[in-house]
Amino acid sequence: MASPAISQTVRPLDTLRLGISGPPQITSVAAQHLRLLGAQDEATGQQDASGAITLTGGGYDPAHATVEWGRPGSGLVDEATVQAATGVMAVHGRRDGRPRGLAADYAATATGVLAVQGLLAGLVGQARGMAAAHVTTSADRAGLLAVSQYLAAAGADEGEVAELAAGGPPFTSAEGVLVELETLDPGAWAAFWRALDAPAEAMRAGWRPFQFRYATACAPFPQALHTVTRTHPLARIRQAAALSGAEVCVLHTLADRLAEADGAPPWSLRPFGADRPHPSSRAASGSPALPAAALPLAGLTVLEAGRRIQAPLAANLLGLLGAEVIRIEPPGGDPLRGMPPACSGISARWLALNRGKKAVEIDIKSEADRRALREMAGEADVFLHNWAPGKAAELGLDSDDLVRVNPALVYAYTGGWADRIADAPMGTDFMVQARTGVGEAVRPEGEIPAPSLMTLLDVLGGLHGAEAVLAGLLLRERSGRGVRVDSSLLGAADTLTAPALARVACGENPRLPAGFRHPLPTADGWIAPSDDSAPAAAAHDLRELTTPDALARLGSLGLTATAVTTDLSDLHHDPRFAGSISRDAHGAPAVSDPWSFA
Repeated sequence: MASPAISQTVRPLDTLRLGISGPPQITSVAAQHLRLLGAQDEATGQQDASGAITLTGGGYDPAHATVEWGRPGSGLVDEATVQAATGVMAVHGRRDGRPRGLAADYAATATGVLAVQGLLAGLVGQARGMAAAHVTTSADRAGLLAVSQYLAAAGADEGEVAELAAGGPPFTSAEGVLVELETLDPGAWAAFWRALDAPAEAMRAGWRPFQFRYATACAPFPQALHTVTRTHPLARIRQAAALSGAEVCVLHTLADRLAEADGAPPWSLRPFGADRPHPSSRAASGSPALPAAALPLAGLTVLEAGRRIQAPLAANLLGLLGAEVIRIEPPGGDPLRGMPPACSGISARWLALNRGKKAVEIDIKSEADRRALREMAGEADVFLHNWAPGKAAELGLDSDDLVRVNPALVYAYTGGWADRIADAPMGTDFMVQARTGVGEAVRPEGEIPAPSLMTLLDVLGGLHGAEAVLAGLLLRERSGRGVRVDSSLLGAADTLTAPALARVACGENPRLPAGFRHPLPTADGWIAPSDDSAPAAAAHDLRELTTPDALARLGSLGLTATAVTTDLSDLHHDPRFAGSISRDAHGAPAVSDPWSFA
């Protein structure tokens, strides 16, 4: 068992060496992040179906990770088949009324980040006296994690309160410019449409599906609203937004994003203290003995003041790695606990992100409660939030405030833009997608660019947030100092679009061919060929065959495909995911942890 000494480490993986092999869609993401954290390349292996990642040196026992597309025999062999089986195609396709694949390698990207998380967690565990562990993760686990909120809602005791039907933004101006609209305020929504002379009935009917699109991945509002924007120039639409308090964002291309990209990593780490380890650091003072089978973060405490998806998901992942997570909720509790549909009276979606957490009600407007929160932070290992920019400083709860009471704290902020874009709009999932070219990256050639109504960046941003915290914890263990870590939806967007941006940089078309990852209809459903098999499979008309017969037909021709999950409630019984989905104490569907340690 390794006992790494505290050093003058600048990055958490300085002096460690990286060996990597396996499917490049997954391992390239992991390798890039590990290098940014300080690891140096040692060797590169073959591009096999399963991947192996190893970190050695730094006084640690070797840390190993295995990454796979799916379990053996599942038929999940690449991004397309994983998206099809896990329900990603079904959720992403809701706005179109049929399953559609994401043209970007979303599951592979998430898997690469999960692998980095597992390796970092294992090293944190070693630094705290645990034995080295071999971590395994896979793209099918990443896909299930990505749809876990939608899966929870599909298995709830009651139905959705908003219709699941085709429709949604972006809107189009009179000049043909595509525009994303955002507001969380029904008053601003109404004022925006009144300024454009929209029919009152359409305006009223459109609010609920627009409001719930984050939960349902579709927004079937009246077509009249699209008609209204097409009658007005962009300048008038922008004026209506400015007058109403709503925000609009013109959809940027990937070329636009490349032109302004600053090359910054997807997160930043800044150690506290200038000269030497602080004597109150937990890393310096040592940790209590832990059980041999304990998870890597066992005994650590995370305070989470998170809203919506990004920060709660990051904290949830830290909890799955063994930390005790305490949610900071407003007086009366988190109102999202009551968001329908519910299981045993609690929001199924809320449970997907927050089950297993403790909760403390804190009124951040009260000085006494803020003082109590500072005292709690004095005993915590991590303080994590995604408040609006500037809110923490206004409350006296920013990193400079909390480091005074706990110099060993890992202070984590998961935001929208990381102060990297001067004219950035509201930092929400769909606005960041619009501003960064994601709407172009996820749609193949010949289709109108459109941000996915699946919360791609909130989920990937949550994964980045947990990754940043784990990097901060490891840096604390190695340097003896507390650390501030920042991650963002912008960083998540840049990670997801990196391959497309690389094609732009080389003068190539960033978009993939027309029809890319479009499932094929059968008599009773849909099948998705693997990316390699798709061109040949598309030449066959399978509409008169049942799904099993269609799969058999393609298999007899040496082509690989899998059935597309269209009803997420079917995932409970899907043999491709045996044992991966259970029910929690409230009866809500729960996906298994995305890693296993051995």
